[in-house]
Amino acid sequence: MSRPDARTLIETILDRGSWKSWDAPPADPAEPGSSYADELAAARVKSGYDEAVITGEGLLDGRRVAVAACEFAFMAGSIGVVAAERFVTAAERATRERLPLLALPASGGTRMQEGALAFVQMVKITAAIQAHRAVGLPYLVYLRHPTTGGVFASWGSLGHVTVAEPGALIGFLGPRVFESLHGYRFPEGVQVAENLHGKGLLDAVVSAEEAREVAVRALTVLAADRSAIEAGEPPEEDLRPVEAWEAITRSRRDDRPGVRTLLKLAATEVTPLSGTGEGKNEPGLLLALARFGTAPAVVLGQDRRLQRTNSPLGPAGLRVARRGMRLAAELGLPLVTVIDTAGADLSKAAEEGGLAAEIARCLAELLTLDAPTVCLLLGEGAGGAALALLPADRVLCAQHAWLAPLPPEGASAILYRSVDFAPEIAQAQHIRATDLRRDGIADRVIPELPDAAYEPRQFCERVGRALEYEIAGLLRVSPADRFAARQARYRNLG
Repeated sequence: MSRPDARTLIETILDRGSWKSWDAPPADPAEPGSSYADELAAARVKSGYDEAVITGEGLLDGRRVAVAACEFAFMAGSIGVVAAERFVTAAERATRERLPLLALPASGGTRMQEGALAFVQMVKITAAIQAHRAVGLPYLVYLRHPTTGGVFASWGSLGHVTVAEPGALIGFLGPRVFESLHGYRFPEGVQVAENLHGKGLLDAVVSAEEAREVAVRALTVLAADRSAIEAGEPPEEDLRPVEAWEAITRSRRDDRPGVRTLLKLAATEVTPLSGTGEGKNEPGLLLALARFGTAPAVVLGQDRRLQRTNSPLGPAGLRVARRGMRLAAELGLPLVTVIDTAGADLSKAAEEGGLAAEIARCLAELLTLDAPTVCLLLGEGAGGAALALLPADRVLCAQHAWLAPLPPEGASAILYRSVDFAPEIAQAQHIRATDLRRDGIADRVIPELPDAAYEPRQFCERVGRALEYEIAGLLRVSPADRFAARQARYRNLG
């Protein structure tokens, strides 16, 4: 399979003709006359590159970005002191000039000819990337064939968004090294981009042309100008109460819009991230970048449809949620959490996987998150799975959504050893949208027709406008005031 070299790849991803190199001629790390010096000279002639890393800048759909790319033809893309210094210098310049950084690794890892000193360059590179991320700048990674060793275990795995080339070999230990050490081959199909994506470790597997589109779309959200967002008119509300059991029944309908329909009909520039497929091992939680009107957001959404089939929300899903929280905090992006769940996974695996601890960590992170937060109660809101995504600066509630410690049938079983009293218990527990609004748990009730399934587009668009309005309002509040109000909100409940 023919794969583009570093320069061809850069020209494919960036706007045509916009590439400008930042590289100076490299210092030679080898002793003159040594075998390593001969290897370097031969690599330069054979590959047409002066080192394994090239860096520079260009335009991506008109946006200025920094780029660091490996060339595998130069000594297997291995990273030594000179290549690492080139990468770090570029990352530091990108940080000074407030540029997003695109990394395009293709490497066997550390350059063996330089030993331990080359090995620890991965720490140096990681430090430069963390400094870049620490000031709120996006870091995107496109893993190419092959990416292994220390490169994959450091700067290849630190992207805010990480995608990979189709069929790429990606893994920590190279298969040839494994076979030499253990005497048998590493299992086939494990260290392949498509398998890692299926396990939720990569955000997508895409061609170079598609990688450009992913980067453009992601940066539209990650690097959005938050100062230009206008709130517009306050969204309409409907505070007419509905019967609790009617709300529960309607929230459970299969044709009721869920988070995927919401993103499809009410959002733009949607970039799904890890854990968002539909396989049997998916965590039942969707993580995506999106815009609601002019407002950018990281979206965490419970996928009720997947949870009901074979992917109840468990520890893995909540770890995906925490990735989204960290992404929002690091880049200062608004976070939208979408609650629509019949409850968390009740299983041996979930208990042994630390379900309760993951719920606690989600609560703690949301309460202290240094980013604007909006929670949307879209449908069912049962138990700890719902509570894990609830704490927010603003809480919106669809008219037929609800929130309860357990599904009403479970509460009925506890109190009466029968599920027959679920409707009465639902009414008595004050779990309806209007109850939540009255008690200060929710701030706004979003109107529905008697059944949102009959008007999915209109309903989702109303939700989208409400999210845009709330995000815009939060962005006008200072972080300190926003944090203080969030703490006071939950301190004063009840």
